[in-house]
Amino acid sequence: MGFREIFLSKKFKWLLAGVFGLIVLLLVFQLGVFVGFRKANFTFRWGDNYHKTFGGPRGGFLRDFSGRDFTNSHGTAGSVAKIDNQDLIIKGKDGVEKIVSVTDSTSIQKGRSTIKLSDIKVDDKVVVIGSPKEDGSIEAKIIRVFDVRPPQLPFNFPLLPRL
Repeated sequence: MGFREIFLSKKFKWLLAGVFGLIVLLLVFQLGVFVGFRKANFTFRWGDNYHKTFGGPRGGFLRDFSGRDFTNSHGTAGSVAKIDNQDLIIKGKDGVEKIVSVTDSTSIQKGRSTIKLSDIKVDDKVVVIGSPKEDGSIEAKIIRVFDVRPPQLPFNFPLLPRL
């Protein structure tokens, strides 16, 4: 029996199909391991930054779960503490500072007009809506700057004494 007869035999074809099927099965298994590793890695990093990204309790779960210890998620509100290139440091009413990354697609508005990042000043009151990033900062989609001036009273409005 020569090589030609061996390659044309049914046993060789079944053996070749079995080896090919085993290779495909191993490739599918390897793809599953790769996807599983990626998902596990993402979940691990997500869990490490949960409280910074999504506003969970700062001390971690099962410590102080009374609801007072949650930070703002997917955004923040407060005063601009610092402006650093394309990043804003926003200090919230609870004293927590958040880093907000401003991109070219970020919509910044003051009143009804659209402004630029360079128009924002330290101590401006802002509300930020955005997406959490892996490092715990917020990628701003919308920044709303509020003009906080004392309300203007009508000309002849009588002032009431303080109690």
